[in-house]
Amino acid sequence: MAARLLLAISVACTCLAVIHADGDGFLVGVGKADITGPVADVNLMGYANPDQFAAGIHTRLYARAFIAADSADPSRRFAFVNMDAGMASQAVTFTVIAKLKELYGEELYSEQNVALSGTHTHAGPAGYLQYVIYGITSLGFYTPTFDAIVAGVVLSIRRAHDDLQPGGLSVGSGELLGANINRSPTAYLENPAWERQLYGGDIDKQMTLLRVDDAQGRALGAFSWFPVHGTSMNNTNSLVSGDNKGAAAQFMEHWAAARPVGGAQQAQQAQQAQHKAPADVSDGLVAAFCQANVGDTSPNTQGAFCMDTGEPCDAVHSTCGGRVQQCIGRGPGWPDHFASTRIVGQKQADKAQALLTGDLEALSGAIEYRHTFLDMRNIQVEASNFTRAGTTCKPAMGFAFAAGTTDGPGAFDFQQSDTNGTAFWRLVRNFIRRPTPEQEACHKPKPILLDVGEMHYPYEWVPYITEIQILRAGRLLILCVPGEFTTMAGRRLKRAVQATVEEAWGPDLHIVVAGLTNTYASYITTAEEYGAQRYEGGFTLYGQHTLDAYIQEFVRLATAMTAGKATPAGPPPPNQLSKQWSLVPPVVADGVPAGKVFGDVAEDVLPGSFAVGDTVVAVFHAGCPRNNIRAEGTFLAVERRAENGSWLQVHSDADWSTRFAWWRPHKLSELSYATMSWEVPPGTPPGTYRLRCFGDYKPWFSSPKPYEGSSREFEVEAAPGSSTSSTSGANNADSSSSGGLWGELKDRLLSLGHRAGLGWLCAFFEDSAA
Repeated sequence: MAARLLLAISVACTCLAVIHADGDGFLVGVGKADITGPVADVNLMGYANPDQFAAGIHTRLYARAFIAADSADPSRRFAFVNMDAGMASQAVTFTVIAKLKELYGEELYSEQNVALSGTHTHAGPAGYLQYVIYGITSLGFYTPTFDAIVAGVVLSIRRAHDDLQPGGLSVGSGELLGANINRSPTAYLENPAWERQLYGGDIDKQMTLLRVDDAQGRALGAFSWFPVHGTSMNNTNSLVSGDNKGAAAQFMEHWAAARPVGGAQQAQQAQQAQHKAPADVSDGLVAAFCQANVGDTSPNTQGAFCMDTGEPCDAVHSTCGGRVQQCIGRGPGWPDHFASTRIVGQKQADKAQALLTGDLEALSGAIEYRHTFLDMRNIQVEASNFTRAGTTCKPAMGFAFAAGTTDGPGAFDFQQSDTNGTAFWRLVRNFIRRPTPEQEACHKPKPILLDVGEMHYPYEWVPYITEIQILRAGRLLILCVPGEFTTMAGRRLKRAVQATVEEAWGPDLHIVVAGLTNTYASYITTAEEYGAQRYEGGFTLYGQHTLDAYIQEFVRLATAMTAGKATPAGPPPPNQLSKQWSLVPPVVADGVPAGKVFGDVAEDVLPGSFAVGDTVVAVFHAGCPRNNIRAEGTFLAVERRAENGSWLQVHSDADWSTRFAWWRPHKLSELSYATMSWEVPPGTPPGTYRLRCFGDYKPWFSSPKPYEGSSREFEVEAAPGSSTSSTSGANNADSSSSGGLWGELKDRLLSLGHRAGLGWLCAFFEDSAA
């Protein structure tokens, strides 16, 4: 009897599980893969600063994917990928889709149902966009960056594909304060008063989160959308970083895995006191912090101030004394941009955790998608409740574009809110390419600085064919846009789509704007903001009707979706990969001082023990990181000795608590060094640790060869505050061989000698002292 009862209960539970999965009607899968790419001698994408080159890793970059499919018809599916990258790239998108077709056939994945969205970090390697204007400061196209992103995105989708299983989707939203401001408030005020009164302020504060569950209701993924620029790391930074959204992803994933994160001691102690992830959250949670209508947002929440006077900048032009260079936005941790990154990232992670574990709306219904390519050079826009009649233009960039923003100022005497330009720069412009009267009239009131729509050598300078896409899972709609919509531009788009579909699908749908998706076509402002010609308006490529055109075409996609009709594919974009040029020099050879080998310690961990909040540093003789990008691997490891004497890796160069900095004594030196640092995070168990270095060096006339090295062992104490030494400098001399004032002076002189390229001489004195 008892056996029969247990059998009945077992059958009933099995049936309930099946009913739960079928009721949701979804198959779901998540995946994550490394897209970091080269981390040395490559310009960082975002600020267009020709002097900002990568020299190590703050955090690794990842692609995070989820796939949602109809359980009754698994071929009806879409894949959404969030990339820790400045933006999507048309060349990356069509290359990824081509590789997916090689793997899974022609029908399963295509441009219709695959979306690649960038987080807009300004600290990722450049050189992966196929248009000239986006590669000028990065010395053109750089194949290793492109290949790393393509390979990582494909791998993330493959992992999500292989993970596909019965499951559920649910969605919710909530207000997040203190993580963003509007960096162009004067332009926002140009929008009609009645429209501004519909909203609580000049910036969107809502975060929307999609929870991806398995059939047992355990969270496998959390994909959230919130608008904030990836500019917490400023334009002096040289470490590859996912910026605030990459930090948020790491904090949330480590929260789910109950791992110590690292960072400022006070903040981490506060985080440590938070509740641990509940049992219904997988310890392998994939947490993606996606970009939204980001155009006029900033994480520099204190506002913009003049660096020379400390006074607020001129509000209209964002200048100090008439020039933009001194007007800089301040983040919440100013002047420490690492602290600002952590704070804004932690705020997003905390909100996403609250949403993930709170009351969410379970999704059910159809999996649908629509996509089309658009030739933006001459779209005729008809008047409607959401659009004004007009025509888009061939692309051009305005004077205000060259002024930059308060997150990263431009150069020379350019200013935002410039509707005239200057005589000198008009002369320079005319020497490069003088716009026709028709082009100038089409773009008014934007004064044209670069008439990129008429510049075709050595290949196209900007995209003229863009793409838009709608992904639907029940009551959730993801509007995939090919650039940076401003706050009000995104609001208008969402209102228009809601009005189009609400009769068929109901009111108050969950509609998110997924910014910088599939391709990148710069900014999209409202017509009123365009008239103000702040940076965002100056970088709106297709004239004042750009937003109207996108709204009109999105409405057409939404109308076709509600009617169950297909949409035209549109004109395909050009494939310019075979035309790309690159001025990034190769690695010629690496070297070490006489008597040293790669991986040897140049400056060892200081003696003594360390506690939570202390920073442990060692410097190693290294090769150029471009010799091997170590995808899915690491250049750095923190290892702890186990009871059996073996060493266990507890942190890598992907973690917030570590930094990998690579440097040369001088620009043309074949010598280089890797500084490994680890800030001991709360939750670190006491014990014996060491820092490890991994890399590859390039001999003359030969292929790269691997090396590794190890610091001396050191102790981490159980209680904080008892460390004999704490440092966060880039280079710290080995003081084990001498003491006192003379010993410190000698060690500092040896350190300077290494930096000056006199490593062979330093090695002689070091060996003599030993």
